[in-house]
Amino acid sequence: MLYRGMDRAALDAAYNNRNAVASYPAIAAERVKRSERVRASRKFHADVKYGASGRERLDFFPAARGGAPVFAFIHGGYWQTNDKEASSFLVEGPLAHGFSVALIEYTLAPEAGIERIVGEVGRAVDWLVAHAGDFGADPSRLFVSGHSAGGHLTAMMLGKRSVAGALAISGLYDLEPIRHCYVNDKLRLDAREADRNSPISMPAYSEPVTIAYGANELPELCRQSEAYAKKVKHAKLLRLPNHDHFTILEELASPEGALTQELLGLVKRL
Repeated sequence: MLYRGMDRAALDAAYNNRNAVASYPAIAAERVKRSERVRASRKFHADVKYGASGRERLDFFPAARGGAPVFAFIHGGYWQTNDKEASSFLVEGPLAHGFSVALIEYTLAPEAGIERIVGEVGRAVDWLVAHAGDFGADPSRLFVSGHSAGGHLTAMMLGKRSVAGALAISGLYDLEPIRHCYVNDKLRLDAREADRNSPISMPAYSEPVTIAYGANELPELCRQSEAYAKKVKHAKLLRLPNHDHFTILEELASPEGALTQELLGLVKRL
């Protein structure tokens, strides 16, 4: 047994979100189309470089009014798939409430290991603090969010003084089981690297943070969110009924969605 009584086959199943949701291919295809429509209809700054490598770039969707808080979103894909473009459908929820929105991209595994990826996202956050004002936004109100692997990367940004609050969605907060399953075929974590980059092993920071997950997610994903919420000081654990690992993002894409409302709540907590 490799982890919590599970062997490799059991861990592969326990962390395979796409296999667990039969409708995933249709969901992903539909969201690409929605994202294309958003990108065609909205004025935004595309492919802004925050670092030297090819995928160290972000898209910035400015709010209608100046002085807006910034919502920075980090896409998922187990650190090895996806891009910022396919997350564009999400901007409608925060934009409707006066946020500027930044979609962050980063180098994928196996080209990059986890520590390089964490470093790149950290540079993106630092870049937003330095330059969000250039787009009329308020860098002192920077809220970081992400889904799945992006939830992990969100948690890794806690402790940065520039982060006003965080919304981590369906994240991975303990990388030890990831080290023993199929995800590590490309990620190539060793034991020390997994521990250094596991938010659950880090100090319990006290920024306003909400840890959200869907009630219909895989049990291991639910357990990770619940365990991490116990570690983080003053964290709010938000369990959303009737949502799986992918449908939960509809609660951020909608201006009335539970995650969009939670983002507004983070601003009030600040």
